[in-house]
Amino acid sequence: MDDYKHGMLMDDELLAELRKKFAFLDYDPDYGERLFFDNSGGSIRLKESIKVREKIDLLPDCPERYHQRANDFNQIMEKGKHDILNVMFGAKSGSLITELTASQAMFAMVSAVIENVNGESAVTTNIEHPSAYDSVEFYCKKNNKEFRVAEVNKDTGFVDPEAVADLIDDNTILLSVIASSNISGNIMDLENIIKAARAKKTDLYILVDAVQHLPHGTLDVERIGIDGVNFAPYKFMASRGIGFAYVSDRLSKLPHNKLIAKEDSVWELGSPTPALFASMSAVIDYVCWLGSKDNKDPNESRRKLYLKGMEKIILHERALLYRMLEGSEKIEGLRHMDKVQVFADYPDLTKRDFIVAIGIDGKDYEQLRKDYQEKGVTVYERVNTSVYSKRILEAIGLTGAIRISPFHCHTIDEIDKFLFITKELVKS
Repeated sequence: MDDYKHGMLMDDELLAELRKKFAFLDYDPDYGERLFFDNSGGSIRLKESIKVREKIDLLPDCPERYHQRANDFNQIMEKGKHDILNVMFGAKSGSLITELTASQAMFAMVSAVIENVNGESAVTTNIEHPSAYDSVEFYCKKNNKEFRVAEVNKDTGFVDPEAVADLIDDNTILLSVIASSNISGNIMDLENIIKAARAKKTDLYILVDAVQHLPHGTLDVERIGIDGVNFAPYKFMASRGIGFAYVSDRLSKLPHNKLIAKEDSVWELGSPTPALFASMSAVIDYVCWLGSKDNKDPNESRRKLYLKGMEKIILHERALLYRMLEGSEKIEGLRHMDKVQVFADYPDLTKRDFIVAIGIDGKDYEQLRKDYQEKGVTVYERVNTSVYSKRILEAIGLTGAIRISPFHCHTIDEIDKFLFITKELVKS
């Protein structure tokens, strides 16, 4: 994929076909036409993902029974677990955490490590989402561990492997690092960060926040040595109401909240929700469908189809990102537009997810978000008065930004429309 440094658009026929699979793609049912460019806050929904959830939720049965419908529910959940662990993450072992949110899943993983592993310190970075950063700080303070924070490289917007490794010693028990920035979209070099970290402490527990990254990219958790990684289905075309996390077998062996009679690998408390597993499976089905479009092997594994589908998504989004930044003969891109600043604008697009942070000279960020809204564009302001944004923004030298986060179901025409609107706002 790195050969396509500027990406590669899906053909028009495929793009038209997949766009029909999404709900309210270019309009809001109550407020009319709009461009939804806030997919980092909660993505456009895949119709089938919501339909299958509703269909199953209408059934009154409980999965913890023995009649036929209960068996059906259990098969749905087993498929969902397999889809997430094996197909998404490429894991041949490990367990699944289910919580109301991905943030809760992160807290569960962090607490299991810090409260049960002998050692004196834990490491994270200053560009983590609060759920990752705060959970490490909270449990360090609770358990008298030293809380260490690696700083992002302000010149690049990435966390350097050496900056992480320098904080790890024989008494460090945990490293928590984000997969990609939720403000700039910069993809962290996890493979080399983990390699450098384990060179300092081989049995270190490593957790990854992949909430922003997984809708735009992939992870092979066992190959690169991750012990736990969380994600949020509602940011990946599926339903609200659940957060998932992969956990390695060795992490599951640590004491954690569970029913005493159940195996260590079981993290669920109470009756699970089959419909939410089905909702996520529908998303994975969709990605595999994309991967099957030019597949010649009828026996191709579901994991390989998923990777091929995600490759199409990655390359299409990269092409849209290039268009947004560089523009065309029709309209200049954000990099070349008068008074527009693109923050943390790393030039190598192969190391970026489809998230862009900008500002317009002299424009207040909150007002600018409202101005975009009035012109039919949904974006989001990240400002340092927000507990979710302050530390991350200031870590890369910003006080605020407008975050633009389109999705792979968008088109070149929609990118151009956004650019024309941005130019109008510059002139206003």
